[in-house]
Amino acid sequence: MVQPSNSVSANSAGSTNSNNNKNNIDIYNIVILVLDIALLMFKFWVAIIESVVKTFVPQEIDVKGQTVLITGTGHGIGKELALQYSALGAKLICWDVNEEANQQTVKDIKAYGGEAYAYTCDVTKRDAINALAEKVKKEHGFINIVVNNAGIMPCHPMLEHTETEIRTMYEINVLAHFWIIQAFLPEMLARNEGHFVALSSCAGLFGLPNLVPYCGTKFAVRGLMEALSEELRHKNPQNNIKFTTIYPYMVDTGLCKRPRYRFPSLFKLVKPTDAAASIIRAQRTSLEHASIPRDYLYLEKIGRLLPRNAMRLIDSFLDFGVDSDK
Repeated sequence: MVQPSNSVSANSAGSTNSNNNKNNIDIYNIVILVLDIALLMFKFWVAIIESVVKTFVPQEIDVKGQTVLITGTGHGIGKELALQYSALGAKLICWDVNEEANQQTVKDIKAYGGEAYAYTCDVTKRDAINALAEKVKKEHGFINIVVNNAGIMPCHPMLEHTETEIRTMYEINVLAHFWIIQAFLPEMLARNEGHFVALSSCAGLFGLPNLVPYCGTKFAVRGLMEALSEELRHKNPQNNIKFTTIYPYMVDTGLCKRPRYRFPSLFKLVKPTDAAASIIRAQRTSLEHASIPRDYLYLEKIGRLLPRNAMRLIDSFLDFGVDSDK
């Protein structure tokens, strides 16, 4: 039986409308994608220009009146950080396992008219960190800047490290960062402000003999800070909590007992005062990453682009590092 011609025409018209709708949707999606790419490119170049401007014309944040908590303030970089932040008008909360040395740091700050408070804390104990953090928040209110500085650096070959030594290194150099961040981050999230500064190391940029576990801890700090920054950014595009990771070369604090370098003028130890000043400048200009000296971070990025064997030749020529302390 022959179908009526009007039925065939209706089917044909329906198919044509369906194809037209599909084509319209495809065109719409293409237009949206092109606009998204154009917006991305615009934002990309704005970000590049902003970064260049900030590099050459940095704007330093005023820390006067802010409360700064620093771990490991009994000596070395931590003590210098406390002294220099105090000179800028900040209130210092000083944490250290060495009560006597920490009290001396506070006494030195007060001698110059600064405001500082000493607390004894073993950062390997999570419960102690949490309890002390609550006490500090009750006594001093919001903590604007937290500097995770405490660290240890045993220097000897991998097979000579004891289990206790490795575990302690990770507890102080890495896990303490987690516990302290967890203790102070909630208040920062509630106010959408605050700044965490973490001491990694140049040993967190490249591996070094006699520092295998230490390098592992410092690479971990780098990953922790980058990942947490991204996590908060994804949760809140308007996130204003800042993170700064510092990668110092060998600093003359006593941790590095047997430094080795073929060219002393190029690789001399960094003074604690200079290291502290560089760290504070990085925090006040909101840098996410900063090495000491600053050019080491750029050299590491260039080195990653070169063949590994080529970099090993350069490393052997320069011959710098740390000899075993045993």
